[in-house]
Amino acid sequence: MNQQFKQLGYAGLLPFIGLNALAFTQILPQALVFLYFTQYSAVLLSFFGGIHWYDAISGNKDGHQKYMAMLPTLIGWVCLMHAGAPWVLATLSVSYLAIMFYDKQVLTLPKELVVEYTRLRMHLTTVVVICHAVMILIR
Repeated sequence: MNQQFKQLGYAGLLPFIGLNALAFTQILPQALVFLYFTQYSAVLLSFFGGIHWYDAISGNKDGHQKYMAMLPTLIGWVCLMHAGAPWVLATLSVSYLAIMFYDKQVLTLPKELVVEYTRLRMHLTTVVVICHAVMILIR
C-alpha cells in the first residue's frame, strides 16, 4: 500500500482528535463542537460506501454489495438530520465498526493489499470509535 494512502488515512483522524480536544476547552460552544464532530463523522462515514460501489462495479458483482454501498451515506444523512439526538454518535460509531467488518468479509482486494488495508482500517477505526466514545461521555 502506498505510503501516501496511510498518511491521508491518519490525517483524516485530525478533525476527530482536534474536535475531542476542543470539546474540553471554552474556545467554541460545546454544542457547536458536537455538531461539527457529527457533521465530519457523517460525511466521512459516507466515504466508506464508495469502495464498495467501486468493488461492485469493477467486479461486475450482482447482489447486496452495490446496495450496501449506499448504506453508509444514508446512515450519515439520517444522523445529520438528527444531529442533536443522543443516539446519533453511538449510531455513527457502531456504523464505523460495522462497515469495517463488512469490508473484511466482502471486499475483493489484491492479496498484497489485504493485510495492510485491514491493519490500517483497524487502526483508523479504533481511533474513530474512541473519539466517538469520548464525545458521548462528555456530552
